[in-house]
Amino acid sequence: MYTFLSKKLRYMLRQKEDDSQNKKPQPDYKEKLISGNLTADLELIRKVMGTSSDIKIHEFKYGENSSQKGALLFIDGLVSNDIITQSILKPLILSRNLNDYQIGEMKKTLDIVKQTVICSGDIVERHTIGELIEGCLSGDTVFLSEGFDKALIISTKGWEKREVSEPQTEPVVRGPREGFTENFRTNTALIRRRIKSPHLRMDHFTIGEKTETNVCVVYLEGVANPDIVETVKVRLKTIKTDSIIDSGYIEQYIEDHPYSIFQTIGYSEKPDVISARILEGRIAVITDGSPFALTMPMLFVESFQTAEDYYTKPYFASITRFMRFLAFLITVSAPAIFVALTVYHQEFIPTTLLLTIAAAREGTPFPAFIEALIMVFAFEILREAGLRLPRPVGQAISIVGALVMGEAAVSAGIVGAPMVITIALTAVAGFVVPDQNDAASILRLILLILAATLGAYGLSLGFLGILIHLASLKSFGVPYNSSLAFLKNMQDSYIRMPLWAMTKRPESIAKGDIKRKQYNVPPSPRAGDKADTLEGNQT
Repeated sequence: MYTFLSKKLRYMLRQKEDDSQNKKPQPDYKEKLISGNLTADLELIRKVMGTSSDIKIHEFKYGENSSQKGALLFIDGLVSNDIITQSILKPLILSRNLNDYQIGEMKKTLDIVKQTVICSGDIVERHTIGELIEGCLSGDTVFLSEGFDKALIISTKGWEKREVSEPQTEPVVRGPREGFTENFRTNTALIRRRIKSPHLRMDHFTIGEKTETNVCVVYLEGVANPDIVETVKVRLKTIKTDSIIDSGYIEQYIEDHPYSIFQTIGYSEKPDVISARILEGRIAVITDGSPFALTMPMLFVESFQTAEDYYTKPYFASITRFMRFLAFLITVSAPAIFVALTVYHQEFIPTTLLLTIAAAREGTPFPAFIEALIMVFAFEILREAGLRLPRPVGQAISIVGALVMGEAAVSAGIVGAPMVITIALTAVAGFVVPDQNDAASILRLILLILAATLGAYGLSLGFLGILIHLASLKSFGVPYNSSLAFLKNMQDSYIRMPLWAMTKRPESIAKGDIKRKQYNVPPSPRAGDKADTLEGNQT
C-alpha cells in the first residue's frame, strides 16, 4: 500500500512538473501601453509580428514643413490600397488643417486628424499594442504618430470575397436564391435587408486565441426569449480554444446533447430561412468565414420543413411534408423490415411475392442480414465517393458505380434483386431529408442488427428506444419534440396551415410579442375593390 501511494505521489509530482514546463507563457505585449516613442513602438510591433512579407509598415512625415513623423501598419491582401492612398495618406500629407497647431498643442493634433483629415466612416482610438495588432490582423489600418500615447484604427478592409450566389446545398424552385458567403459583414447585411426592425440586435464576440474569429449573435429583442439569449451568450463566452474555423466548431461546443446522434442546433445557408427563424423567436449565430448560420433552439420538425413550403399553397406543402416524414421512416427502417420479414415473419408476405423473393435469393451464399450489410456499406461508400470527388466526376461515379455494382452483384449471385431494390429505395428516401441523413445512417444500422437478432420484437424495441431518446432531448431548454406533442403547436408541424391562419409564433420558443397578425381571417374580396367594380360593370 505504501509503495502504491509513493508511486502515485511521484507520478502526480512529475505530471505537475511537466504541465508547468509545457505551459506557454502569456504574451505581455497585449496589455502594454503605447509609449509615444514611434521608433520603440514600431520595434515592439516588429518583434511580435515577425518579418512576414505581407506585414507592411509605412513610415512618413506630415504636418507643417513635414515636421511630424507617422506610420501606417497594415497587412497586404486584407486591405484596400486605394482606400489607404486616397483616404489616409493623401489627406495627411496635403492637409493644411494641422499647420495652426504648435508643439505645445500637439495633444489636439490627433483629434484634428481623426475629425477633419482622414476620410473614413469607422475610426476608433486605441491605447495598447495588443489592440493595434488585433485591429491590423482584422484587416484595418493602424495610424501611429510620434509623441502620442494612442493610435487610430481605420477601417480599410478590402480582401477578395465570393459574391452572393445561389446556395448549393438548399436549391429551391420558387423563392429567394441568395445565399450566405464567407464574408462576415455581407452575411449580417443580408439579414438586415430582410428584417428592417430597430429591435434587431447583433451582439459580437471574438472566439479563438489564435484565430480570433468574429462571431455574431442575432436575435429580435422583445420576441426572442431573453433567458435563451443569455444562455447562448454564456456558452459562447465559455469557449476556450485556439481556433474557430467554421460554424460547425461552435455547434459542437454549445449544443445540449453532445453524445446524441440527432442534430439539436439548426443551420442554413439561406438568409431568408435564417430571417424567418429569427422572426419566430430563435437566435442565430453567424461566424466569420462560414457560409452557414446556426439557429437555436431547434425542434425535430425543422428537419422536415423547407423554405419552399411557405412560398407555395398549403395543400401541396402539407402533402410534401407528409412525404418527408414517410421517407425518413423508410430510409431508417426499410432494410430492417425486409430482413425481419424474410427471416422471421414470412407469413406476413403474400405467397406469390414470397416465392418470387425465394427464387431471387436461391443462389445467394449469404443470409439476408449479411446481404443487407454488404449493400448498405456499398451505398455509403458510393455516397462518400460522390461527395468527395469533383462534381462532374462524382456524379458519374455515383450513377455508373451504383448501376454496375448492383447489376454485377445480382448477376454474380452475391445478393438478390429484392435486396438491391430495398437498398435503392432506402438511398433515395434518405436524400429527401438531408438534415437528418447522418442520424438516419446510424439508426439504419442499429435497427438492422436488432431486426436480424429479434425480428419484429427487435424493431419494436428499437423504435421505442428512439422515441424515448427523442423525448428526452432538449435544445437550449426547449423540448425537442414540443411541436409534435401539443395540439396548439401543430399548425406548422405535420401539415402547413395557411399563413393567414398562423396568427401566433411558437409559444415554446418566442416570449413577449408572440402575435404575428391580429385576426385569423381568410382573405376575401373587399367592398369597393376595383375588381368588384369591374365585374359589376361587365354584368
